[in-house]
Amino acid sequence: MISEVVMPQMGADMTEGTILRWLKHDGDPVERGEIIAEIETDKANVEIEAFESGVFRKTLAAEGDVIPVGGIIAIIADAKDDISKYTAAPANAGAAPATVGAQPAAPAAATVRPSELAPATAIDTRKDRSSDLSALGERSTSPASATRLRVSPVARNLADERNVDLRQVRGTGPDGRIIRRDVEAAIASAPAAKPPSHPTTNDQRPTTPSKMRQAIARRMSQSKREAPHYYLLLDIDMTDAVELRRQLNETLPEGARVSINDLIVRACALALQRHPEFNTTIAGDEITRHDAQHVCIAIAMDEGLIAPAILDAGAKTLVQIASEARDLAERAKRGNLKPREITDGTFCVTNLGAYGVETLIGIIQPPQTAILGVGTVTPRPSVRDNAIAIRQLMKVALSADHRVTDGAQGAQFLAEIKRLLEHP
Repeated sequence: MISEVVMPQMGADMTEGTILRWLKHDGDPVERGEIIAEIETDKANVEIEAFESGVFRKTLAAEGDVIPVGGIIAIIADAKDDISKYTAAPANAGAAPATVGAQPAAPAAATVRPSELAPATAIDTRKDRSSDLSALGERSTSPASATRLRVSPVARNLADERNVDLRQVRGTGPDGRIIRRDVEAAIASAPAAKPPSHPTTNDQRPTTPSKMRQAIARRMSQSKREAPHYYLLLDIDMTDAVELRRQLNETLPEGARVSINDLIVRACALALQRHPEFNTTIAGDEITRHDAQHVCIAIAMDEGLIAPAILDAGAKTLVQIASEARDLAERAKRGNLKPREITDGTFCVTNLGAYGVETLIGIIQPPQTAILGVGTVTPRPSVRDNAIAIRQLMKVALSADHRVTDGAQGAQFLAEIKRLLEHP
């Protein structure tokens, strides 16, 4: 059987991707589930899996090539299959936008109309909501666009921001790949710019946003423009949760310890099971409820923010969630995320507690319909049993899409998260 490997679509606003590295080559045997390539999107580096076993018969795109979503980039087939029709087919000929890799369609989730969930809310029925944003920051696909250079996403973004010609940079990473330290060295060795003879207070030079910042701009602008946000804030007494974490971590090795955010992710996953209206995605005028809780965690990186998902978090223990959260953060910074971790999220937790921020009100990341912003845990006076006591309090803020839920539902959902965290 012939299996076409295509450039996956990692979000509605993605139009193209770059082949970073082939891990399989013509003639290699391939097993279902093996990683066959790494691609770069405007959000992250992603590994592509093979969804069929066979022989890696034909590579249709070279490392460094920029390929539109849906373009065929390789062929996996049996040794006897005739693939002659692909030998002259350019990968960038394009096809209909495809799902990730050659992955078969997932079982259908329950789909409802917004009117069934929020009958009093107006609905945006536009089908294509990304075309008006696609012009922002398009990458050139001309042959002169450094297609044979091996460059990490961090290095590429830094080079774009500082106007460094990557063709003049020597890579010191694996296989001569240009990494961040190479670009930093090139910046440091460049001659200092001559100061202007008559400096003024308005002496400013415009800079070009990195590719990731452009992607963030598109998605956040889309969210604020199309999703009518409503916001609910609540204080949660984390005293017992903090003590539980302390006791649990005393029994765990250092590399397996649980964080406050792991407790929050676990509580959100359980609350989503009991309030599935918040475990939804929206496309046009259709709202899809998902059976599994794929909880995204916001990860800050040098070049921007990314929020990969802990898949099926509702079926995982607290220790498993802690382990997967660490693994996600490490792989996000290395550029080794998997496609489903980027595309399948159903809810998001964004936490700035480590920075001492008291209140964080997040912006919903499309196509999700809610996000929980989390602040720091601080000792504060609190009334308990008609007496004032010092308790460990944390402020959370739910941002939700009013097309899908209303304030009363949001209050019930937050109350469930509060109950789970206050009585762990």
